[in-house]
Amino acid sequence: MAGIYIHIPFCKKACNYCDFHFSTTLKNQDNVVNAICKEIVLRKDYIGNETIETIYFGGGTPSLLTANQINLILDTIHNNFEISLSPEITLEANPDDLSKEKLATLKAAGINRLSIGVQSFFEEHLAWMNRAHNAKESLQCLQWAKEVGFENITIDLIYGIPQMTDAQWEENIDTALSLNIPHISAYNLTVEEKTVLAHQIKKGTSESLSDSQGERNFLVLQEKLKAANFVHYEISNFGQQTFFSKHNTSYWQGKKYLGVGPSAHSFDGKSRAWNIANNSLYLKGLETDKIPLTSETLSSKDLVNEHLMIGLRNIWGCAWDYLETCGEDLTTLKTQVTALIEDGKLVATPTGFKTTTAGLLFADGIASELFLD
Repeated sequence: MAGIYIHIPFCKKACNYCDFHFSTTLKNQDNVVNAICKEIVLRKDYIGNETIETIYFGGGTPSLLTANQINLILDTIHNNFEISLSPEITLEANPDDLSKEKLATLKAAGINRLSIGVQSFFEEHLAWMNRAHNAKESLQCLQWAKEVGFENITIDLIYGIPQMTDAQWEENIDTALSLNIPHISAYNLTVEEKTVLAHQIKKGTSESLSDSQGERNFLVLQEKLKAANFVHYEISNFGQQTFFSKHNTSYWQGKKYLGVGPSAHSFDGKSRAWNIANNSLYLKGLETDKIPLTSETLSSKDLVNEHLMIGLRNIWGCAWDYLETCGEDLTTLKTQVTALIEDGKLVATPTGFKTTTAGLLFADGIASELFLD
């Protein structure tokens, strides 16, 4: 089983914290969709004969697409791949794009999972982030989504915002729970280079971020969602038992996936590839059936390190059997893992090891400590 990721590189506005690839100029939208369809055909052999079980429209803002554009992409996938009987098909969406009519057309097109970028239910936070929607639109679109028959819904929330009080963060979580949303992705605000936020902090027009605030918010998030019977299955993802993201889980379990569109990444089990993050150059390449991408074959050390980085962020953890197949000497790694288990940051599993609840706060640091040189 494998997945397909489609990167839609368009947004109405640029959020001040975002470093994903996108353009706020929408004039080439049809051309990019046609090029994506062409890339799907050209790269249909990338993941071999794997059956496709998940399709994910990410971005950017995929909810800017029309139903016809979504259908064109999905038809191209169906015509070139073997699709499972009940694939998970996710579309990332912004609340301001989601009228009741638009939601009905998305459902009719085959979208069966919505990922809605709420970020916060407070107007002042949305304005500070330069989001295109308001809190009322978030609440309204979630109601409409349920009315037209969407059950598999996830929302994004952001914590660690300088203006956000601890009480407001708790209220954001409580609001999400009151809406009976079965999955929540929550991200600690980070400062990425070359973003508006990075510039604002450098110039002193925005407060610096607080590590202690992020830690407090994360611990409250864990506590509240655990009490509501959500499973914390990845460091930023919480879901009711039958509502885990199948697509993202496939990344964390090392399955193959094809990424199409500008800046999209792909993985065939042994190598990675990433498309150029430039709409014009992407279009120019596809005009001559050449996909402007870079690729690399992963070394045995790369495979070990990636397994550690991904595995320590989720509930499945790391497997010794897999690590052994990479062909590296793991003597030092095993000694380090034993020490971290004794320190309470890792716990042994029947197949290997994973982070403890306390260890999740330091997951990336633990992974880098364990990396093979």
